[in-house]
Amino acid sequence: MAFPVRACALVGRFADPRIAEPLSVLVPHLAARQIAVLVGAETPLPVIMADVERVPIAELAARADLVIAIGGDGTLLYAAGLVARHGVPLLGINRGRLGFLTDVMPEELVAEVDAALQGRLVPDERPLLAAHLSNSRGVVAEALALNDVVLQRLATGRMVDVESHVDGRYVNTHAGDGVVVASATGSTAYALSCGGPIVEPHLPVFVVATICPHTLSNRPIVISARSTIEIRLLDRHDRHAQLVCDGAVLAEITPGDRLSVKQARERVTLLHPVGHDYYRLLRSKLHWGHGSHDHSR
Repeated sequence: MAFPVRACALVGRFADPRIAEPLSVLVPHLAARQIAVLVGAETPLPVIMADVERVPIAELAARADLVIAIGGDGTLLYAAGLVARHGVPLLGINRGRLGFLTDVMPEELVAEVDAALQGRLVPDERPLLAAHLSNSRGVVAEALALNDVVLQRLATGRMVDVESHVDGRYVNTHAGDGVVVASATGSTAYALSCGGPIVEPHLPVFVVATICPHTLSNRPIVISARSTIEIRLLDRHDRHAQLVCDGAVLAEITPGDRLSVKQARERVTLLHPVGHDYYRLLRSKLHWGHGSHDHSR
């Protein structure tokens, strides 16, 4: 995949010393290649950088040919929201902990960024979730998500009761702390901690999992990504919930609101190093295959 890169946007918590260090390497490296370096106008920088152009966050992806997220998966999810409607490829530099999505390590930074500039990285299109929250008065909130859409309780110590429907058909009433609707990409995120399966990221499915279910029979379910999932908060005394997309709180949900989730038309293109192997990534992050039958060597 070759594309001319004239402007590169950098996304991260640059006030964090772990993030500031690769930033100090990357900015002069890009500037030396006559590539405009864009950073959100609202993003704090550790020092004044002459080669950086400050751009309003809302315009960042529209002005860039490549976006580089430096941090953990949370930073990449935030960057994915910026590029979702612009078709700009996204490269993740791992300065977080687990890092299922940010798979370039700091010591590989310069080499892999150069490979991205030369069109030598492997593009990986990931579908997005489209969340739509509405009530009798109209639309309350809309958002795209790469990993998951979550309805979660607000009040500590109080369960919520939630009904799920698939393509208009009633599925279940979930009693617990809420419900996660995850994409295949997001199956290794919140849904996994709810007992959900790990799904190969290109399978066209959703995972629906209850958060801390009240009954053991309430198990995660895998649903076709061609379906529309509708979730309704039931009217119980003093029950409140909120809508969270990729970790960002969007709105409060009240009984009578309807949350629908379906596959979006938009996709995000992640860039991986040559030789990227999803199963090797799983082994590394989940510490699989360290016994006598380890074939990774």
